[in-house]
Amino acid sequence: MDLRPVGYVIGLLVAVLGVAMLVPLLVDLAQGRGQWPVFLQSAMLTLMGGAAIALACASGVREGLTIQQTFLLTTTVWVALPLFGAIPFVLGETDARIVDAVFESMSGLTTTGATVFTGLDDLPKGLLIWRAILQWLGGIGIIVVAMVFLPELRVGGMQIFKSESFDTLGKILPRAGQIATQISGLYVAFTLVCAMTYLSLGMDVFDATAHAMTTISTGGFANYDASFGVFQGPLEYVAGVFMILAALPFVRYVQLINGNPMALHRDPQVRGFVITISVLIVMLVLLLEEGVHLDNEQAVREAFFNVTSIISGTGYSSVDYMRWGGFAVALFFFIGLIGGCAGSTACSVKIFRYQLLFASIRTQLRRIRSPHGIFTPRYDGRPVTEEVLASVMTFFMFFVLTLGLVSVALSMTGLDFVTSVSGAATALGNIGPGLGDIIGPAGNFSSLNDPAKWILTLAMLLGRLELMVVYVLFTVKFWRA
Repeated sequence: MDLRPVGYVIGLLVAVLGVAMLVPLLVDLAQGRGQWPVFLQSAMLTLMGGAAIALACASGVREGLTIQQTFLLTTTVWVALPLFGAIPFVLGETDARIVDAVFESMSGLTTTGATVFTGLDDLPKGLLIWRAILQWLGGIGIIVVAMVFLPELRVGGMQIFKSESFDTLGKILPRAGQIATQISGLYVAFTLVCAMTYLSLGMDVFDATAHAMTTISTGGFANYDASFGVFQGPLEYVAGVFMILAALPFVRYVQLINGNPMALHRDPQVRGFVITISVLIVMLVLLLEEGVHLDNEQAVREAFFNVTSIISGTGYSSVDYMRWGGFAVALFFFIGLIGGCAGSTACSVKIFRYQLLFASIRTQLRRIRSPHGIFTPRYDGRPVTEEVLASVMTFFMFFVLTLGLVSVALSMTGLDFVTSVSGAATALGNIGPGLGDIIGPAGNFSSLNDPAKWILTLAMLLGRLELMVVYVLFTVKFWRA
């Protein structure tokens, strides 16, 4: 396998990350915390490292990539960027150890939102905005991966969207490049509108900017140890609305602004996602009013915000919902394993896989009732091939298997059962907070031992890249192909 095309792309992306480090440099200069040399050094190291890799591999640049190169590129990019993204945490005021810096950087770029840093309220704004930038870049990055790479690699049933990515979106616009430009423009526009809305409701400019970036990326890094709990009232509703918008397929927004007003409504993912959120919110509101005795408005607000945050994988928390009782805790655990829509910044299993699973179950039940009938599962009015169903079932199997293995591995490091299982789930689902007193909504991951942090870092990578993209690299036939 010729690794030069892969190295060339990685080098360019690392260099772009280095340029992005100039933003926190300027922020720190404006604040006067004296951390700007940290970002200057980090930017120089990252730029030179990326440029060196790109130049060394430039001779191998060619049109297109083989399937093996595409698999390798998709994984190695999400390994290389967190390593370089961790440099400011090591050199900066956090003075983080390698394991903590890489954990935080991986959590940022995979938009997981789990943090090992405490005292966020007092950190230099340059470091806080760098955490937000990591998540913002990771958010747009995963949209590209979900639209271009995963359908082509036929991973986890994503091939069902292949006809809706750059292959046929040219029917809407002349060239695929315009699609990418419009998606990027929409991503920026959503961020700006979210920031301006936050600003109009009382956030200062810095908080509005940072939280807009981590809201639209469904990342969940906040500027405070109390997460979104420092903001109450209307801001929670606004955050919830933008988290839902970010969890919907961006390709539908492209269709919407290009003359298809029913694009969102006709997407079964969108309908399923909205119905699921609505049902969960109603259930939680009833629990909070009857069991926790919150007044109606507060119950609606807290249920809406926290359900939306967890199901989208954003991971903000406004309250410690561990105090709402066992039913609420169990509900939040399973909510995190649902996820948003494919082609969005949201994470976890994704709503379309459950829809395909239920369609397959319904078809199988009909076949049992009528053995001589011919029944085909359908999705969005189209028949679903056996290949797609097999891919989805394989994903579910590997997700459950990986969840079990990561849970066991974490328990072997000395963590308790709740921390191990919820930690594995939140890392694989890229959700953010886990359950329990240690990594729950009122805690963080700082007190975990080093082996546990490395395990969770790997789990975040596996979950963000839909498991199979990484697993295939460990097969002998992949390297022989």
